[in-house]
Amino acid sequence: MKNLIKIAFRNLFRNKRRTILTSSLITFGVVLVIVFGGLAISFKSQMVGILTNTAMGDLQIHHNGYVESIDNLPLNLTLSGTELEKVEKILSDIPEVASYSPRIKIGAMISNYAQTSNIRMSAVYPKMENRTVPEFAKRIKGNIPNPDEFLKQGEILVPENLMKGLSLKIGDEIVLVATNKDGSVNAITLRIAAMTENVFGPSGKDGYMHIEDAQFLLRQDQPEIVEIAIHLQRYDQLNKVYSQLKQSSISKDSKFEVHTWEQLSPFASIARIVDLLIIVVKFILISIVLVSILNIMTMSVYERISEIGTIAAIGTSPRRILSLFLIEGSAMGLLSTVAGIIIGLGILWIMNISKIDFTFGSMDLSLAPSIPASEVLVVAVIVMIVSLFAGLQPAYKASKMEPVDALGHN
Repeated sequence: MKNLIKIAFRNLFRNKRRTILTSSLITFGVVLVIVFGGLAISFKSQMVGILTNTAMGDLQIHHNGYVESIDNLPLNLTLSGTELEKVEKILSDIPEVASYSPRIKIGAMISNYAQTSNIRMSAVYPKMENRTVPEFAKRIKGNIPNPDEFLKQGEILVPENLMKGLSLKIGDEIVLVATNKDGSVNAITLRIAAMTENVFGPSGKDGYMHIEDAQFLLRQDQPEIVEIAIHLQRYDQLNKVYSQLKQSSISKDSKFEVHTWEQLSPFASIARIVDLLIIVVKFILISIVLVSILNIMTMSVYERISEIGTIAAIGTSPRRILSLFLIEGSAMGLLSTVAGIIIGLGILWIMNISKIDFTFGSMDLSLAPSIPASEVLVVAVIVMIVSLFAGLQPAYKASKMEPVDALGHN
């Protein structure tokens, strides 16, 4: 076998120009997959991280039927104190759950006594919210010394676009007007503690207030929770925890429903498109490798018919001839893969140094492209398998040649 490998590598460079051109094409395909995969995976991961760690959480629990009418922010589909305790007990028994945050979601009107606009409010317990969406504090523009206390009773966080639209400043007082589930119109005066960047673009109008202020505004004796956001120890535990919650008494009770962020956010469609594009690029790589290896090995067999006849005539078995050509095809795939991975990772490293800046919503971000080691391994395995498969037909043809016919070939 050792001699076969030496002969195979030597034969690869009998026609150096053709080998280099073919290897360069395969290398380009590998570089394309590595670089595009690194960019796409990093973009997807960062966007998912922004949505889950600054706003939505990894999963959410609502009253049954709430999500279908979520645009109206209904206040009659809420979780009572007893139901909240039941959910909290289940969540505390799941070790993968790092934290959770009860929320009251309401639609309201905000006024500076001169102008009025609509706003969507999330009423939260600041400490629980900060633990559940740990990067939320990065969206806050203002003096917040302790992220666990980004909001106090009597304060409100107003989105940046409303601050500008209503000519508001931090420290100003505003009036928040809302209708409770009984149809009663109520108002509360709050002070602007800070403003927030909106991850949902210029049309987003999402503010934050303390949950006890929401109770006062809505005339609630106890918090009537609209949603519970959940943060996991690790994001890759999402499907596992979702399955556990679906099998728990939460889902068996018709009053509750569980959703992952993917089921609630339109960005999930973009994430699936990114995954599809990665698959398409891998398919292009497979096509490049298949055609390239098949072409060069077919040419190699055709040019060496007399040589094949000679080695067959002196007693070389068809199996060794088959192995020789398979090793040649695999060797070309291996060399091209190693070169492509090195170049591709080098390009990603350069991109990391130079930084790629872009805007998501109103947030300015820097993309640091990287690719998991598992993806690099998948690319290498794909190329090697396709190289072996592409060389199989020419190698089989060579091994089945009759010595007499091969030696008589001109």
